[in-house]
Amino acid sequence: MKPLAFLFLLSLALPGTALRAEEPQPQVIHLWEKGAPGFEQLKDEPEIVKGTSVTHVNNPSITVFPAPKDKANGAAILIVPGGGHRQLGFGGEGIEPAKILNELGITCFILKHRLPREQGSPYNLDIHPRQDGQRAMRVIRTRAAEWSLDLKRIGILGFSAGGEVVAMVVYSPTAGDPAAADPIDRASSRADFQISIYPGPLGVPAGPIPADSPPAFFLVANDDTSHVKPILDQLAQYEAAKLPVEVHLYAKGGHGFGMGTRSKLASIKTWTTRMTDWLADSGFLMTAEEKAKAQAEEKAKAKK
Repeated sequence: MKPLAFLFLLSLALPGTALRAEEPQPQVIHLWEKGAPGFEQLKDEPEIVKGTSVTHVNNPSITVFPAPKDKANGAAILIVPGGGHRQLGFGGEGIEPAKILNELGITCFILKHRLPREQGSPYNLDIHPRQDGQRAMRVIRTRAAEWSLDLKRIGILGFSAGGEVVAMVVYSPTAGDPAAADPIDRASSRADFQISIYPGPLGVPAGPIPADSPPAFFLVANDDTSHVKPILDQLAQYEAAKLPVEVHLYAKGGHGFGMGTRSKLASIKTWTTRMTDWLADSGFLMTAEEKAKAQAEEKAKAKK
């Protein structure tokens, strides 16, 4: 993506920046109408934007990047940028992956979750990122018809600390509360697949993963030493559970390479091709028509 185009896309999604009159601003959906539970009094405090990063998130939200109508296939991904739970790399690990995934027909939602490690933060690392991630999945599922989403192809993608949020969401109970007053809380927070790029260790269970954990794609560079073990630990747990998993461990690349576009390494520059192949091979990029045809073929084979 050309730098000027990227900066323009960032201006559409970050608050306090200029918009061209002819371009619509991406839809921002706050996860709770009255603010996050227990912190409603903070919901109107403005976020702080520095360059392509966001801090001081007190009213968690998702920013919607719909797939182009001529490419949309019904799949969706909740994207969780990294930033050490101190900030969110909203540009390189939010908007950039959203635009690339849009070209694959995937509708994307970028999560702005609360940041427990930000100086002076009132939030709990073990509670609030998980709560925001689960709520985001529930919001997407309850409003899926607005974007013509397939309820069996809604996944989650995270980078670094965002990968930790992915683990928090994926390995926690997903069932909604059928007695909840808020209909959103009655919905499932299940992710149908997970993609975790150089994640940290938080959220990874010490024991076996749930038997219904979704298909997984993990990727990290071997010289990103503190982020290799979380992936190897999850790989071992997936293998023990006999669940679908794909892992890419590159020799070099360091940490924080995002979508690889600014790396000098050929392997890192093209890592998204591995992800695209996995999404396609796993059936997550099928159109509704292709999916129906495949199901019909499977039924026909079963009758023979």
